[in-house]
Amino acid sequence: MTISITVNTVERFFDVQPDEVLLDVLRREGYLEVKGSCHTGDCGACTVLLDGRPVASCLMLAAKADGRAVTTVRGIGDQAHPHVLQQAFVKNGAVQCGYCVPGAITSAKALLDDNPDPTEEEIRLAMDSNYCRCSGYEQQVEAVLDAAAQLRKGDTK
Repeated sequence: MTISITVNTVERFFDVQPDEVLLDVLRREGYLEVKGSCHTGDCGACTVLLDGRPVASCLMLAAKADGRAVTTVRGIGDQAHPHVLQQAFVKNGAVQCGYCVPGAITSAKALLDDNPDPTEEEIRLAMDSNYCRCSGYEQQVEAVLDAAAQLRKGDTK
């Protein structure tokens, strides 16, 4: 079947199998920033935004995304034009090996879109399903707090 998904603001058409999950389709089509790890929805590495809400793309059938908008971390910002949140992750040492970072940034982006002034507890709750095996989570929390403060001041660079 052919489905239409707007990925990072660009409408794309994909041929998918009825049982194919969104993660596999995105990676097959070159969106390698979406990581697969557990394939059970437990680790958060595959998190993307579906119509602005974080979802585990390893659990979602691709056909369920037909006609919807998907944002990957590359749609939030790229190397040439990084988002404040991405810059804050680097500045605060929250990148480590980088494997979990796309999912963590995507979850954090959804939080900041809903709540521009989150508490540490709200950040931890929003990112609860994003596991990082390289470090503790303090740097990620600090990065989100830093980005939130910058965004509230209107600093988007």
